Amino acid sequence: MARRKGRILAFQALFSWDMGNGDVASMMEFPWTRGSSSQTEVQNESEAFARLLVAGTIEHVAEIDEVIKRHLDSWDFKRINRVDLAILRISVYPLLYQKDLHPSIVINEAVDISKEFGSDDSYKFVNAVLDNIKKELGGA
Repeated sequence: MARRKGRILAFQALFSWDMGNGDVASMMEFPWTRGSSSQTEVQNESEAFARLLVAGTIEHVAEIDEVIKRHLDSWDFKRINRVDLAILRISVYPLLYQKDLHPSIVINEAVDISKEFGSDDSYKFVNAVLDNIKKELGGA
């Protein structure tokens, strides 16, 4: 549960970063989650995981974008919906750099997040791109 929440926080922060809404440091404090004075262990774990995803994704964003571009069948990178792009980026990062996470879990989470936050067909697009990347990387 903590990792799922962490992925959602990372997606939200990365989307905001991509839209130019603030600096990375302030976004990684996740101010939109602050409603109560108590921090739960799950919340702390979610935020720590989200920070890892956001920092790693931003550090490697040029490489991640190149991988995404290679797997866009007849689609222009500049036309990707910003929600879909944020989801793809936070998903490609672990596929490339966090080998301890199983690719199927990463892709399933990305599909679920795209169903919740994306357009009606976002999940199909996200699934297809990530599945092609997983195949290239030799993932099962």
